[in-house]
Amino acid sequence: MKKLGIWALVLTLTSVACGGKKSHTPSVGEVGTVRARVAEARREQRVERVALMGTVEAEKTAAVSSRVMATVLAVHVKPGDRVRRGQVLVEIDPETAKGQEAQARGALAQARAALALAERNFQRFRALYESKAASELELDMARMQYEQAKGAVEQAEGAVAAAASVARESRVVAPFDGLVTAKLVEAGDLAAPGRPLVMLESAHGRRLVVVVPESLWAESPLTLGQELPVSLDAQPEHSMVGTVVEITPSADPLTHSFTVKLALAGDGIAAGATGRAFLPGQRREVVLVPREAVLRVGGLTLVVVQDGQGLARSRVVTVGAEEAGMVEVLSGLAGGERVLIGLAQPPADGARVEEV
Repeated sequence: MKKLGIWALVLTLTSVACGGKKSHTPSVGEVGTVRARVAEARREQRVERVALMGTVEAEKTAAVSSRVMATVLAVHVKPGDRVRRGQVLVEIDPETAKGQEAQARGALAQARAALALAERNFQRFRALYESKAASELELDMARMQYEQAKGAVEQAEGAVAAAASVARESRVVAPFDGLVTAKLVEAGDLAAPGRPLVMLESAHGRRLVVVVPESLWAESPLTLGQELPVSLDAQPEHSMVGTVVEITPSADPLTHSFTVKLALAGDGIAAGATGRAFLPGQRREVVLVPREAVLRVGGLTLVVVQDGQGLARSRVVTVGAEEAGMVEVLSGLAGGERVLIGLAQPPADGARVEEV
């Protein structure tokens, strides 16, 4: 009996706290009316695109150096400067190169003098041989000395040309129109053959370098001249087209992938930027709704649909990619539903929909 009395007391307190009112489902008149535009969730076929990450590089790059080993006198450019082909970038002390050229020219003069003497000596022995005053061996020796002297002259002329070309490199010039990306020496540094002095990249022409996995390559191999959609991370709203201009003939044995370069049209694209090229994949069915139909409330993604009785019902959905103002719905809709557009927030569940 005591247990029954306690339960009766609990029930009485609960009734008092609730005001003695019974709960009920609100009617349409109580939840009100919502005015909104209405569109249909479309179900259509879409080609699934595979994104390939890549990096933008310049069409031409060069590490400009000199064959002269001497002190750097002046550097006339800095990173960011635009240069023209033939413009002087770095000046190197020319004295060492000039000395080497002078030595080569002196050796050439000596070789020419020896050639003149060998030629006269050969002519004498030929005349003596014809008059039976010299042997055939002596004539052959004179001819050999003459041919050796001619070879020495040609060798000395080549040395002069090489020394002159090195001397001309005391003024390092730009090999093409481009942009200075790095200055690697200062005045007073020692320039040496093979040591980069200035880094250049071409001012025009950019390529997106992407890596295609072997599995994707087997499904859809690329060909030279093929065009692919491209998107740059720095300009996501600006779409462009890349043309395949270079393909590695074989896969990398470590990564099992092919490297592909796509030429990008237009200027103003910074080398080193990241981007994506999109490969066409398999067809699949998708459900699409307008971007304005998707609501995000309290960490949930919702779409409000109009049911068969003309009432608003909120659906929790999972969305995917967005393209051309349409959002892909991965779950929550089957397609064909009438969705409400332009709502600031979800209406009360069961509100009457007035289409505008």
